[in-house]
Parts: sequence; structure tokens; C-alpha cells
Amino acid sequence: MLNAINTLLVVVDVQGKLAHLMHNRESLFKHLKTAIEGARVLDLPILATEQYPEGMGSTIPEIASLLTDVMPISKTSFSCCGSEAFMAALKQIGRYQVLLAGIEAHVCVEQTALDLIENGYEVQVLSDAVSSRDPENRAIAFQRIRDAGAAITSTEAALFEILRKSDTPAFKQILNLVK
Repeated sequence: MLNAINTLLVVVDVQGKLAHLMHNRESLFKHLKTAIEGARVLDLPILATEQYPEGMGSTIPEIASLLTDVMPISKTSFSCCGSEAFMAALKQIGRYQVLLAGIEAHVCVEQTALDLIENGYEVQVLSDAVSSRDPENRAIAFQRIRDAGAAITSTEAALFEILRKSDTPAFKQILNLVK
């Protein structure tokens, strides 16, 4: 089970024109925002990455505006784990439960999930906060990620799993986010 002490959120490559080509992008953006805002309520660390921003552009404004205190880690490897800066930041945070969100499911998210699992991390992929241009690629990625040992969950399920109970000040904040 996820918990607030050991969990962090990783937002993968939600950038440039590519983000706007994602299947079901309005729902994707809504759930990405909920995941980020929920992580803030639960005081979870957040890492964000950008795949070759010189060519692909920066994080889209609607997501970047929620990450003003998070410096995106620039990378050229598809897996976030291929970036020394990402791995150093991850190790510095010192948490082992990783919530993954972002794009594209079958490339950067999948390769990151597989590498994180190989490196001993517990991975949960936020299915409603991850997409690809083609829904079939997304489905295949989720199957591969699940087969490798990660959990596929939803943003709401993950937030309530971390929250655990309703008699906390954070409950109403999370409840308002998922409504």
C-alpha cells in the first residue's frame, strides 16, 4: 500500500505540441492536475522531466503553472532512469514508492516504470494521468508494466490510498480535488 512517508510523484514529459496530440487529452490534463494538486495536499515530493526540451518544447503551461517550484529535469534518454540528474534527485528524495504520470505511455512512461522496478522501486502508474497518441499503444504499455510488477491505478484511488482515513484535514481537500 502507498503511504505518505514513502511515496513521490513523477510527472514525465508533458510538453510541447506532443501533449496536445494525446488520446483523450482533456481528461489526461484534468487528472494530471489532480495528481499534482493531490501530491501537494499530501506533501509528496514531485519530480518532473522534459524529453529533449530544445526540440520538443517545455512542459505545457497548464501543468507548468502547478510546478513552479519544481525544476524539470532535462533528459535525452526515454527512461527517466537514464538521466543521471533524475537518478540523483530520486536518491536524494529517498522514497521508494513512485507514482508515475505523463506521456507517452508506451515510450517514456513504460521504460521508466521498467527501469524503476529493476532498481527496486515500487511503481504505480496513474492510468488516467498517462496517455499515448494511440490508445492501443497505451493498453500494450499498461500490460507490459503490469507484467513487470507495477500496479496500474487511478489518480483518485492512489490519493485515497495515501490518505487512508477521512478524519484528517487533508480529506476535504482531496475530496474537492476529485469531485
